[in-house]
Amino acid sequence: MPSGRHFLQIPGPTNVPDRVLRAIDRPTIDHRGPEFQKLGQEVLAGIKEIFQTRQPVIIYPASGTGAWEAALVNTLSPGDRVLMSETGHFASLWQQMAGRLGLEVELIPGDWRHGADPQEIEARLAGDRSHAIKAVCVVHNETSTGVTSRIPEIRRAIDRTGHPALFLVDTISSLGSIDYRHDEWGVDVTVSGSQKGLMLPPGLSFNAVSEKALSASRTARLPRSFWNWEEMLAANATGFFPYTPATNLLYGLKEAIAMLLEEGLPAVFARHERHAEATRRAVRGWGLEILCADPREYSAALTTVMMPEGHDADALRKAILENFDMSLGAGLTRLKGRVFRIGHLGHFNDLMLCGTLSGVEMGLRLAGVPHQAGGVQAALDHLAGSAPADEPDQRQRRTA
Repeated sequence: MPSGRHFLQIPGPTNVPDRVLRAIDRPTIDHRGPEFQKLGQEVLAGIKEIFQTRQPVIIYPASGTGAWEAALVNTLSPGDRVLMSETGHFASLWQQMAGRLGLEVELIPGDWRHGADPQEIEARLAGDRSHAIKAVCVVHNETSTGVTSRIPEIRRAIDRTGHPALFLVDTISSLGSIDYRHDEWGVDVTVSGSQKGLMLPPGLSFNAVSEKALSASRTARLPRSFWNWEEMLAANATGFFPYTPATNLLYGLKEAIAMLLEEGLPAVFARHERHAEATRRAVRGWGLEILCADPREYSAALTTVMMPEGHDADALRKAILENFDMSLGAGLTRLKGRVFRIGHLGHFNDLMLCGTLSGVEMGLRLAGVPHQAGGVQAALDHLAGSAPADEPDQRQRRTA
């Protein structure tokens, strides 16, 4: 195995900053004591800023899958109809979960190259005169495809119909990486996880909830115990949790929130956009095709690259891992072997991106994948010509 640090360039879990690792590496404390209460109050307040909400954010010791389930079981009843868009592997998993929970899923099929279609959602809701559809569920950034659905447009489409359906959105791979506004965009439940833009290890998941969602939870009849919002919110009111929380991950969350707010969310989002554009220029420079078919829906968190016909993406990924110690994301289910995914989210900078793209370009040559030279240079040219506007201020802060 080559020496040096491993390049973890899958679209999550992402690289964990040293600051966060040092925060997690503290003695575990009494989760019923005053020191924990202070920590609980700080993270419950701070995470609201990341979701851009004034409403409660509930934190679970779970993966994002748990947060999916919590969003559904707290707002819906057996037999309720939910409208879901097939935008990729993870949207499909959420759909399967809804069916297993006893919900009736009305699926809008998709080609995995486009996001959720606001016009189709509007048409389905407009035709639902009896208001049988109780929720619209959308994945904001589909991690399997690198396609970002246009959430504000979908909210406007729902509003034009006057339909009362709840709006549930998965931001597991977009929170902290792509601009997202829970309150302003009128989302009722936002689902997320710790291991991507929040720069933490896996193990925390989140539900940001609106007043409308809280009202729905009072009459929802799907079984819930561990996921019960009511018990969580009652304990959270004083900074505590109804069961043992992931104390050390909460230390890390506090530090991650501080890092995001120190950089400033607009700067965080601009950094991700800049790195995503540099990556796309590299892909085009190699003569390869980006899976996302609509430039309005390009993801700032990852780029999914299509392989030339007759070439296996997993063989390429294996060659890159064995020769350069870099992990790239695999194609999932219907995309297996057909694409590879470059994660450029979380704790990431220009030089890390340059190393990542160099590893891909060397791997393409090593694996005998037809491509053009010069993809890395195209990315370098973009990075050199698009330095962050506040770079001098950042240098001054670092040397002060």
